[in-house]
Amino acid sequence: VEALTSFKRAIIDDPLLVFSNWNSMDSNPCNWTGISCNNDGGGHVIKLNISYASLKGFIVTELHQLQELQQLILHQNMLIGTLPRKLGMLKKLEVLDLGSNRLTGSIPPEIGNLTNIRKIDLHSNAMSGQLPYEIGNLKRLEDLRLNGNGFSGSIPASNGSSSLMGLCGASQLRVLDLSYNFLVGSIPKCLANVRESYFRANCLQEKDPWQRPRSACSKRKRIHRRTKPTWLLTLEIVTGLVAGSIFVVAVLFTAYQRWRAAVPPNLMPWMIKSGSFNKDYYSSNYFIDPDFLKDASRYSRQELEVACEDFSNIIGSSSPDYVVYKGTLSPGVEIAVSSVCISEENWTGYNEVCFQRDVADLGRMNHQNVGKLLGYCRESSPFTRMLVFDYASNGTLFEHLHDGDGSQLSWTRRMKIAIGIAKGLEYLHTEAVPPFTLPQLDSNCVYLTEDFSPKLVDFDCWKRILTRLRKSSSSSGSMNGTGGKCIIPGSLERWNTDVHGNIRAFGVILLEIISGRTPYRKEEGHIVDWAKEFLESDVLTYMVDPKLKNFRYEDLKVLCQVVKLCIGSSSTSMPALCDILENGVDTSMNADMKAALAWAELQI
Repeated sequence: VEALTSFKRAIIDDPLLVFSNWNSMDSNPCNWTGISCNNDGGGHVIKLNISYASLKGFIVTELHQLQELQQLILHQNMLIGTLPRKLGMLKKLEVLDLGSNRLTGSIPPEIGNLTNIRKIDLHSNAMSGQLPYEIGNLKRLEDLRLNGNGFSGSIPASNGSSSLMGLCGASQLRVLDLSYNFLVGSIPKCLANVRESYFRANCLQEKDPWQRPRSACSKRKRIHRRTKPTWLLTLEIVTGLVAGSIFVVAVLFTAYQRWRAAVPPNLMPWMIKSGSFNKDYYSSNYFIDPDFLKDASRYSRQELEVACEDFSNIIGSSSPDYVVYKGTLSPGVEIAVSSVCISEENWTGYNEVCFQRDVADLGRMNHQNVGKLLGYCRESSPFTRMLVFDYASNGTLFEHLHDGDGSQLSWTRRMKIAIGIAKGLEYLHTEAVPPFTLPQLDSNCVYLTEDFSPKLVDFDCWKRILTRLRKSSSSSGSMNGTGGKCIIPGSLERWNTDVHGNIRAFGVILLEIISGRTPYRKEEGHIVDWAKEFLESDVLTYMVDPKLKNFRYEDLKVLCQVVKLCIGSSSTSMPALCDILENGVDTSMNADMKAALAWAELQI
């Protein structure tokens, strides 16, 4: 009890009231939320599982006192601080899952004392330093996930000592994810037999387009090398700035006045060549509308770099062309920063126009169930194009349905999420001007807030920008694809209006919510094909997620009716979303069912 109450005291924010029944006066913690005990009558805690609870605080050293603990799972919270060294004393620990938090520091070498450990998940934190060779002592380790951190140095294989074999010593390893770090060197040959291994977005010596440039890792090393005390470095910088500020300001102001006289207004940055501008290029290419980006704020790269902890807190990427970081702006606003990962040489004027169009379109979105674009970053040195979104910190719908045990998603919460997604899509399709769709809508695009309200977020917008460019290039034979015409952002035709695709995808998401199944299973195929048998025979209860303790049959009938309308029509005859919801609620269902599900609050 003492170890658990110490952990509770180290939590400074518990928005979901997880600890409401943690009473320090109670000598038996086995009925506390998140606690499981063994069945031998001893009352020993064997499992501590509090995930997706948005806890803010620290992991305390006292947890090492839980000597019978087998599983420590604190996934998807907001825990900070370092990994306590004494956790290595938990000899019976089999699962250590601290993924998707804000932990810093290195992995302590004492991790090698967890001789019974089978899974270690520290992904999507802000940890750094070199990976310890002591990992090789974990002979039973099967699953190691360290992706999305700031680990550096080489992948530990063997240092010549029989007692420290690095990852080569973990002979049972089946899943290894080291992607999105700053590792250098080569991949040890002993890892070739690992069934699932991921190394992309490092600086490894591999012929792999997913690797970072080596300069990214060497630069990071220089950043973290401390050569002088901070106060002394600050004093030197301030002194130098004061000494030269008057002279520099005068020179820059004079140069700026001369540049303004020579360069016409609304000139794109890449039109400037060696201090002057190319008039031929200027006359036949791209202009900026000064008011086009008025609905979005502009952030500096330095501001976002600080917010995202030196861009080390990576939360995902489905393409080598972009990456998404998690960060916190002052005063405590959580953000997701989506950054393009191509060089300035490969970024053309047409890219820039498409980028501005997306900023303008996304900046106008204003709905509680649609992810809000807070702003953007556009700088030339170093080359930077970023989009800044409001971040829903409770993970994605996909993670809750398929990666965890589903215990957080009761039937009531699933209904709330379904209604929120419908509201968001209705806004995008019918209220946004012009109409807008998500090109790859699925449960990974649905982010959840702390109270499980859904937000539709379009992190894949870079795919549209770059795909549009490639299509234009191939059809025109030039990178600009303009045929010499002058292009402004507002004149581009729309390309993100696949309404029918969104409706069908909405039906698939509803099936995931009902059944808890992934969209595709190898043995059963696509979820739509699996569900048709039950939908057509009205044997609906067989579709319900077995993890649910209870559900309302009236609600289920309404959802299934909507699903059939979403997936049962061809693209040419598919009704609009508002018609589907209206038919599913008002025509096919009676008033009692409507009241039970509360679809009527859509007012469609």
